Amino acid sequence: MRLRAVVALAQGMAAAHTPREFWRAAALGVSAGLGGSFGALSVWERDHGRLRVLVNAGERAPGEEEFPDAETYPVHQFPEITEFLHERWALGAGPHAWIETAGAERVTGRVEGLRRRGRGACVVAPIVLHGRAWGELYVARPLGAKPFTSEDADFANVLAAVVAAGIAQAQRLEEVRKLAFTDPLTGLANRRAVDARLDEAIERYRSDGSVVSLVVCDLNGLKRVNDTHGHAVGDRLLERFGSVLSRCGARLRGALAARLGGDEFCLLAVGPSADEVVAVAEELCVRAAELELGEGVACGVASTGDPIGPLKSARRLFRLADAAQYQAKAARSTKPVVAGRDGAVIRLADAPPGARDRRRFRDAPTVEPPPER
Repeated sequence: MRLRAVVALAQGMAAAHTPREFWRAAALGVSAGLGGSFGALSVWERDHGRLRVLVNAGERAPGEEEFPDAETYPVHQFPEITEFLHERWALGAGPHAWIETAGAERVTGRVEGLRRRGRGACVVAPIVLHGRAWGELYVARPLGAKPFTSEDADFANVLAAVVAAGIAQAQRLEEVRKLAFTDPLTGLANRRAVDARLDEAIERYRSDGSVVSLVVCDLNGLKRVNDTHGHAVGDRLLERFGSVLSRCGARLRGALAARLGGDEFCLLAVGPSADEVVAVAEELCVRAAELELGEGVACGVASTGDPIGPLKSARRLFRLADAAQYQAKAARSTKPVVAGRDGAVIRLADAPPGARDRRRFRDAPTVEPPPER
């Protein structure tokens, strides 16, 4: 019976696709394994000295949210946390689950919580990750139900270890995912992340009309810096511009700052108006011009908030921003060029593929269309 509970817990966590699904699967799996009616998973935030509840699953009491935004418990109100997670370890006993009952003579924070929420008993098991207390599992039974036993506490330790292994695996997968979508030099998102987010943004635009804007930038003078000062200095210039891009992008709620590759960067925003995005692009141009060794930035903007014509795919928005950037590059503009506000940009973006030659566009005194992406 208990072996089946361990297998079910592991399978439930493995099937989760999001952190919240994982938290819920862990809480429900442990609760089911221990015959509880309610389960919660909390993380110990050492820097804030508190336990933060990630999920409340099962039979919730009035006022309890499944995924609370701000349900926290100061550690000083629960001295048993430090007692069980530290003092006992120091004596060589190791981390161990413990049991509380609503009728206990010694009234602790846990006992008060049981009484307040109409529960009869709980078992609390510390989650240990990499030799340190990560958080805890909490399982409760209702008033009148059979109380937890020492055997239940022992099994809670086993289940907590299974959850800890699942958390460790999830963290490793998250690191892999982060590496796959992060530019290693600047720490910004990479082109893969932009493509994924842009596809989602266009779907949102089609469903509810949210404004989607793309700012594409080309950092001027990088080749000269690399040739004159070396690639290490060029990398520092890229890093510094990445910081400037991140700082400016922070003015647009939820914007994604990314390095597309080489000297090309972008900002993707969903929600802010086209004027807000253009204002940020203007600030970006000013700050980029102030960077030591650099020669400013060529910046193009495309937004569904401007008259850019039908948007059948994310690719067209990229073409528009790209064309605007090349227009700025050719004109040596110190301000962003905006598709829909500069008539030539849309003509360039929508020209047949054979008419686009990126190299000629960059080098010629007159503007040629950019290539298809």
